[in-house]
Amino acid sequence: MAETGGDMARFASAKNLAPWAGLCPGHHESAGKVRSTRVRPGNAHLKGALGMAAFGAARTKGSYLQARYKRLTARRGPMKALIAVEHSIITAIWHMLTDNVAYHELGGDYFTRRDPERAARRAVTRLNELGYRVTLDPMEAAG
Repeated sequence: MAETGGDMARFASAKNLAPWAGLCPGHHESAGKVRSTRVRPGNAHLKGALGMAAFGAARTKGSYLQARYKRLTARRGPMKALIAVEHSIITAIWHMLTDNVAYHELGGDYFTRRDPERAARRAVTRLNELGYRVTLDPMEAAG
């Protein structure tokens, strides 16, 4: 609140707030070569506070932000995943202040609930990599 002023009317959308805070990757491309993907410079105090919040959120068991951090860490590494969690937090803050609503936790199993077939495929693939042969038989619906 102290760094943004609390009035989100200055930012047309969360997509305008994130670059102002310095939480979007830079884009420096010349002659088809990508030079840098570092985050943009932004408000240092806000970035520091969001960094601490993202670090704490990534360690909170059973939360959506921890699930997001773990998914991204596997592909992008811990630092880029932490910046992505910061981006998620600032986006949620913009929506909370603009719409005057409370934060709604999606839960640590959000990605599994969103696409259960993908979660099953990933589990089977992981077991195959460990040397197990797996066949899936769907359970009959009770009732």
